[in-house]
Amino acid sequence: MPIQDPFVVVGAGLAGAKAAETLREEGFDGPVVLVGAEPERPYERPPLSKQYLLDRAGRDSAFVHDAGWYADQDVELRTGVRATRLDPAAHRLTLDTGEEIAYARLLLATGASARRLPVPGAELDGVRYLRTLADADRLKADLADGGRQLVIVGAGWIGLEVAAAARSHGNAVTVVEPQPTPLHAVLGQQMGEVFARLHRQHGVDVFTDTTVREIRGADGRAASVVTDRHAGLPADLVVVGIGAVPHTHLAASAGLEVDNGVVTDHALRTSAPDVFAAGDVAASFRPLYGRHVRVEHWANALHGGPAAARSMLGQDVVFDRVPYFFTDQYELGMEYSGLAGPGDTVVCRGDPDRGPFIAFWMADGRVTAGMNVDVWDVTAPIQQLIRSRRQVQPARLADPDTPLELLAG
Repeated sequence: MPIQDPFVVVGAGLAGAKAAETLREEGFDGPVVLVGAEPERPYERPPLSKQYLLDRAGRDSAFVHDAGWYADQDVELRTGVRATRLDPAAHRLTLDTGEEIAYARLLLATGASARRLPVPGAELDGVRYLRTLADADRLKADLADGGRQLVIVGAGWIGLEVAAAARSHGNAVTVVEPQPTPLHAVLGQQMGEVFARLHRQHGVDVFTDTTVREIRGADGRAASVVTDRHAGLPADLVVVGIGAVPHTHLAASAGLEVDNGVVTDHALRTSAPDVFAAGDVAASFRPLYGRHVRVEHWANALHGGPAAARSMLGQDVVFDRVPYFFTDQYELGMEYSGLAGPGDTVVCRGDPDRGPFIAFWMADGRVTAGMNVDVWDVTAPIQQLIRSRRQVQPARLADPDTPLELLAG
């Protein structure tokens, strides 16, 4: 490639911003272009449903870098611009401005968007999603004064964090979830019930095994939610949190391999030469699991962006981190590491009904995931347990007098 062609990062979120930062830290002194569809400079998403929505942190706390960082580091930040066409053979990227950019290497960090609710009335005013900083601005204003009736569709992480924030602002909250418990696909029945109980204790009506059929409005605005069990749940506001859809259109139309995300190898290289992918959009091969895994959480973007940057520079990279995420809801704080399967056995250290505890998921005598609830500084040994694939006796896992470091080896 000609020396003057830049390294281009498509997607100005956390993964993209950390990739640009790492390119400079690793000594790359060529041109770097960071293209983002949103008008904002890169920001992190956890504050949107946590501290910022709770009004415990300012808006600026979400940004990855100060406003002047990009110019100081000679990174050309292009916000409010969409990439419309990728031509891997010609090494060219087309923007919605009509401009074409030739690139030496390119990183797809295009992220994901909130999955839309496919029911009548979903287009009414008062139906909210939470994915962008603009979404958070609007939802924060909606909740701030309290006294409103919210129906939250989906008891995943976003739905539950919004429920906790809404209650903290003095709003009435109902959560509707089609699965048997909140977080059922991730945590299963037993641990999902922990979060159902938590929210019910804080005055939230939690309806599981319940499917939304329609949102009904008055004067163009949402007024109630119809389910297969309710003729109409009153709603001043409806917040939808039913997952996210990776932004793969650019990659797919360019002929890259796509399968629940942009498929990459262990070094975050896609099927096209000189094109890489990281963050929410990447389905990367993880040697630990022997398969491709797509992870939508903050830590994956935080570490995936730098790994992709090093791979773009030709360094020997194996991106094989144990998946990790965290949540804060009311007084509960939780960290989760690993990937549990639906048939895994749950072993608890401590009593989930009474206080701090650690839950472990096991398959074939090995730990596949761990969740520490109001127990801190145990992420490293939990992740080492997962990575080691050592067989562990459940009784020793459950014994609080047995150090996790000893079990991890």
